[in-house]
Amino acid sequence: MADIICVIGNKGGTGKTTLSHMLCQGLGLLGQRSVCVLTDACREPLDPVGRRYLVADARNSEALSKVTHKIRSLSAWLGVIDGGGNRTAMDRRLYGLADLVLLPFRDSHEDIRTVIRDLEMFPRAYAIPCQWPTNLWQLDAAERTLKDMLAPYQDRILDPVHTLHASKLMLQRKIPTALPGALSNTCRGVARQVMDLLQLDTDDTLATSANSASTPRIATIAPGHRAYAVI
Repeated sequence: MADIICVIGNKGGTGKTTLSHMLCQGLGLLGQRSVCVLTDACREPLDPVGRRYLVADARNSEALSKVTHKIRSLSAWLGVIDGGGNRTAMDRRLYGLADLVLLPFRDSHEDIRTVIRDLEMFPRAYAIPCQWPTNLWQLDAAERTLKDMLAPYQDRILDPVHTLHASKLMLQRKIPTALPGALSNTCRGVARQVMDLLQLDTDDTLATSANSASTPRIATIAPGHRAYAVI
């Protein structure tokens, strides 16, 4: 039975959608089959060509139920659900069905105050710093703020995903044929953290095969709902 990872949080603009797609891309690069599930009605599904994962459209309650049921029926897959922002009721629903919950937050006091509330609301969730600064002075300030404000939750904070200009490529309707190496490496890093939390092994042989695959593989996530082919 497949595991489901939900990327949620009340604060908008923390990078939930970017993180969801980067995670799925990284899982694909590590040889893990996954599907990225869209739930935000204000967004449109992205073209799956060139991505190493499926994309499923679950922008209404009925579709979400069907898609999650289908994911659960798959063997050795992972479902990554992008929860969107400012939707507490949806967050509660996704938290209830998730095997792992991620709460992205950025380097700001407002983001950190919000993620503290979310960590209290969702006691099984992990917070993950996103778009984290790389400038040494800014990084030092961010780490000090993190230590001061999130000290009680240190065991629930994952390694940061640093600011990477190329990450915006993941949200283009159609991604480039070849992604920058730095982006692929970052995607792998995010995926490894998640696989460690789920106690899943990385199959290096399978990852090599996935990286060299040249023939698109078509799969359907739910009858009557949009699902796409990936390489």
